[in-house]
Amino acid sequence: MKNSAFKLLIALPLALSMTGCIIVASDDGHDADWISSKSNSDSHWKEEQRVNNDKIASLQIGDEFEKVRGIMGTPKFNEAFESEGKSVQVIFYRTRHKHSDGETTKDECTPLIFKDGTLVGFGKKAYERL
Repeated sequence: MKNSAFKLLIALPLALSMTGCIIVASDDGHDADWISSKSNSDSHWKEEQRVNNDKIASLQIGDEFEKVRGIMGTPKFNEAFESEGKSVQVIFYRTRHKHSDGETTKDECTPLIFKDGTLVGFGKKAYERL
């Protein structure tokens, strides 16, 4: 009998200590806006990156600026200058996630480089050669 009582005294506190709190979160109801907005925000930039990568993969060196803008849409960043008598324009599209700060930065984008309105390169290496 002593042995059974001893085991019960040991088992009861252990069993009670193993219970915990369970929090259930759902997208239902007006109180869950923070869940939906974060989820939608995450999926938006992920989809934007996927679409931009697919579109960039279809581009060809020699494509005209207006054709590329028609395919790609509005860039996140835009730079323009003259070099050696040629007009140079670089537009940037978000293609990879690096920072969880809610902002898009150039290091999260792929640059597309145009000289005199013609696509001459894209990507980090092309941009570094400017």
